[in-house]
Parts: sequence; C-alpha cells; structure tokens
Amino acid sequence: MTEPRGPVDSSRVPRFAGPATFARLPRLDEVGRADVAIVGVPFDTGVSYRPGARFGPSAVREASRLLRPYHPGLDVSPFATQQVADAGDIACNPFDIGEAVETIEEAASGLTADGTRLVTIGGDHTIALPLLRAAARRHGPIALLHFDAHLDTWDTYFGAEYTHGTPFRRAIEEGILDTEAIGHVGTRGPLYAKQDLDDDERMGFGIVTSADVMRRGVDEVVDALRRRIGDRPLYLSIDIDVLDPSHAPGTGTPEAGGLTSRELLEILRGLAGGNLIGADVVEVAPAYDHAEITSIAASHVAYDLISLLALSISSARPGR
Repeated sequence: MTEPRGPVDSSRVPRFAGPATFARLPRLDEVGRADVAIVGVPFDTGVSYRPGARFGPSAVREASRLLRPYHPGLDVSPFATQQVADAGDIACNPFDIGEAVETIEEAASGLTADGTRLVTIGGDHTIALPLLRAAARRHGPIALLHFDAHLDTWDTYFGAEYTHGTPFRRAIEEGILDTEAIGHVGTRGPLYAKQDLDDDERMGFGIVTSADVMRRGVDEVVDALRRRIGDRPLYLSIDIDVLDPSHAPGTGTPEAGGLTSRELLEILRGLAGGNLIGADVVEVAPAYDHAEITSIAASHVAYDLISLLALSISSARPGR
C-alpha cells in the first residue's frame, strides 16, 4: 500500500507560504484518488439575509494553514492513516439556483463514485440538499445530524423552493433521509410561528437546543445523539452559525445564545466511531469576520470531521 501523501512540512516551508489548499494538503489531481476529499462550493445565491458565503471556501482554506497533522483529542493522525486531498471548488451558476443544485449533485456524485468521502466547505446551506442526494445515491436513506441556529425545514422563501432555509424539508420530501435518525443541534432564536416546530416534529426531527447543551452538558447530549443515530450511515451538516456570534461573527444570519466552539468540537469528537459517510461546513461569510475568528473555527471543525472520517474508514477496513 502506498503511503498517503500529507501536508507540506511546516518545518521546511513556513505556514504563510506554500500551497493554498486546505491544511496545505496535496491537490486531488496530484495523488489520483483520495479516501477523503475536501471540496469547496462557493455559492451563496440561496441566502435570505447577509450574502458573502461564496468566499467561505477560500477563507477557510487560508485559516487552515495552522492545522497540524496529529489530533490529540481523537488520538489520530488523519493525514497519515488515509489519503486526504483538496479537490478544489465546484463551480456552479450564481444566477440560477436550480441549475446550481444540479451541478453540485453531479459533481459530488462524480467525486464519490470510487468511494471517496467528502468534507465540503460552503457556500450557503442550500448546498446541503444536492450533497445529501449524492450521498443517498450510494447509501440509501441516511441519518442526519444538523448543527445550526435554525431549523432549515421551512417550505419556501418568496416562492423559492431551494434556499438556505429549505434544504432539509426538500430532503424529507425526496425520501433521502432516514426519518428515524435525524436531528437538529444548537437551534435557538425566534421563529415565524409555533407551527414551524410542529412541522419539524412531524417530519421526524428531534431537537437539542443550544440551551439544552448548556443545561445537560456535552456528554449527555452526545449519548442521546449516539442512541438516536446508532450505526446508520451518518451525514453531518454544520452551519457555522450554530456557534454564538462571539465565536462566529462572520456568518449571514447570526443568532445570540449559541454554542461555544469548544462545545461544538467536543460534541463532534463524541461521535467518534460512528458510520460517518460525509459532512459539510457552511455559511462562513468572511466579510463579517473579525480577525478570522469564524474561518479559524470552521477550519478546526473541518479538521475534526476529517479525523472522524479517518476513524470511521479505519474501523471499516478488513481485519479491523
């Protein structure tokens, strides 16, 4: 077996130099194939308030320069145990949401056709729907944990069915989610009506609010999430606005009272050993970011997702 090609050695090339890929990893075209591919989707036509997440992928890549190859919290060297590569960006039509959704789905399906698992950096949350479609092509209906300040199960905005507030309602309607194993984490803030919660519950979602995390603690929340998901194929969709604006100011629809970056990372680490098949980190809008706080948080979230995938892939290999 060929040894994975890892990031540029920071003892030889300073972190502020070298390639602008995620964590200074090789490009996908340099290694041929990868166990895990990082792909950007610079698309934000589906936002309902502040735009700018189209610049999220490049900002997160820049912030990822400081990441190091060993993850002590999970005791894994994610770039050494598997081939991880940066697949660049999926270029899609910024003027036609429907066409963009189709483009993202086809590109994601192509990238995962050989078993590669994706960690996608957005872009707004509209992109979750085509990514889930691509994942369901390979795995059938999948479990979902959705980390977000918002439900994102609304029906339409201004008559539009495909926006950053509607992807999970569309996914339920299309039958690509396992409704026995879906949930929101970190939700909070005002809603349009109580009916929003009633609709969400009818679709099968469980909710762990940000206040629940504060009151119950990370360990209890993780235990409940693991029991809900079991060993089903799991997709993680993480809107960076699940974090409090003090931890992630650079996002389009901030809400007070969110998770800390520590809480989010510890919840993710608590999911180690699960059957993770893919993930996204979305809604990083660097124009509103202060000192790259949001981009840094998102880069660490992506790093933890890669590390979780390393553990998942390792446990699935023959002889393990």
